[in-house]
Amino acid sequence: MTARFHLDDGSVFVVIGSGAAGGTLSNELAQKGHKVVCLEAGPRLLLTDIVNDEAVMFEKLTWLDRRMATGKPDPNFPVWGCKTVGGTTMHWTGACPRIEPHEMRARTTYGDLPDTTLVDWPVTPEEIAPWYDKAEVRMGVTGKHGMPFLPAGNNTKVLEAGARLCGYTDIDTHNMAINSVEYQDRPPCQQLGFCTSGCAVGAKWSTLYTEIPRAEATGKFELRPESMVTAIDLDDAGRVASVTYLSKGKTVTQKCRAVSVAGNVVETTRLLLNNRSARFPNGLANRSGLVGRNYMRHFTIQVMGVMPGKVNFHRQTHLAGVVRDERAHRPERGFAGGFLISTVPFTPEILAKNMMIGGWGDDLTSVLDKYDHLAGMLLTGEDPPQLSNGITLHPTERDGYGLPVPVIHYEDHPNTIAMKTYAWKAGRRIYEALGAEKVVEMGDYIPATHNMGTARMGTDPKASVCTTYGRTHDVENLFVSDGSLFPTSAGCNPTLTIVALVLRQAEHIDGQIRAGKL
Repeated sequence: MTARFHLDDGSVFVVIGSGAAGGTLSNELAQKGHKVVCLEAGPRLLLTDIVNDEAVMFEKLTWLDRRMATGKPDPNFPVWGCKTVGGTTMHWTGACPRIEPHEMRARTTYGDLPDTTLVDWPVTPEEIAPWYDKAEVRMGVTGKHGMPFLPAGNNTKVLEAGARLCGYTDIDTHNMAINSVEYQDRPPCQQLGFCTSGCAVGAKWSTLYTEIPRAEATGKFELRPESMVTAIDLDDAGRVASVTYLSKGKTVTQKCRAVSVAGNVVETTRLLLNNRSARFPNGLANRSGLVGRNYMRHFTIQVMGVMPGKVNFHRQTHLAGVVRDERAHRPERGFAGGFLISTVPFTPEILAKNMMIGGWGDDLTSVLDKYDHLAGMLLTGEDPPQLSNGITLHPTERDGYGLPVPVIHYEDHPNTIAMKTYAWKAGRRIYEALGAEKVVEMGDYIPATHNMGTARMGTDPKASVCTTYGRTHDVENLFVSDGSLFPTSAGCNPTLTIVALVLRQAEHIDGQIRAGKL
């Protein structure tokens, strides 16, 4: 049953955000018997609210409050995140690769990459391995722990055929948190092809209908949707005492024993930076000066082939096809790190935004006329952390909540540019090997979906914001739980790692509460 906690109940643990990090942490702590209040800025949808219409679901799911950007990102839409219960687990594609050991030892592996802040992860591959296992079982990841792989759709078959002709061998339908068989009372994937618009059948793991309902069933959890957090309040000793938020036009304050910020990187960073005080003049938990710095987003470029026969690439699970061979670190290619090659369909709005910018006449329309002949791939690679890439607050612009508008600044590192150049050529070769009539390099996917790094974890308080358990160095009962913790980005989708770290974090928090330290 759903609990209701009093605003003066200082024994509750407050979680800000209900996505992969916040939803999972909320459930874990509730399952361990702790009282949890989860504050989510967006509304709570029902499964029946999800429809197979990209435009409708974009409006229902997307965080559309004003954000600004300088440098490379689209100044009007730099980040594609969700403002709804379930967070970005509503529109993610479900891909769940693990970070490779060599990527976790980035500084050791890649050496001194100029103008970067590369470090080795403070959590070793051996430490995180059992938490990856737990996360994969929890999420029902295919190809792991007895869960069958998803079937290959036509887009995947095209990718695999071309990749094998090019000498690639590490190919399958990806490790996906999308049911290939019935699992945890949720049906298998129906191959509807609307993965980034919510999953109408619930086959894709989302905290909306997995972690949140299970937390509610404990009687120890209260979800408060449409609650936009504006302040984390400290007592005279410098500990978190309460959280203030806006709900239905009113300002509300909830007392608490501790707080975890899990609002996805942009909102987590904004909240910390906006909480300035005499104790923290540069933002909450920011004595290191690193809150908002080292922002990473991966490079994600797209290649499309016009194939001789029909593909209908939109009729399958989006990323259920992957080539891993280029993920390895091979410096002879001219760059450090690696990238994944995955299937992806290009929905009409993506084509409208990214395809052949400046194209005209037959050159453009001949491609669109053969939409059912198109094959598509997404190449996702590691981008190194740079102090110059980050999130700040605009000094004068405010959003509808009266909060400073976040400003995202990002520029590609020369290593990223070299990797992208190589990756484009690799993608082109795959489709040309199959006799594609035309190959279109669509360029970068501009709105970032993999946001990482603005509150990095580490052991040195001067060189990091949080400990290896996500506890901020400066405030002992304040935690960060999302991708902000990542010290490097690795060459893969981040969600599985976020969930694994949160499961590890929840065990730590449970121990601290039971020991009377929180």
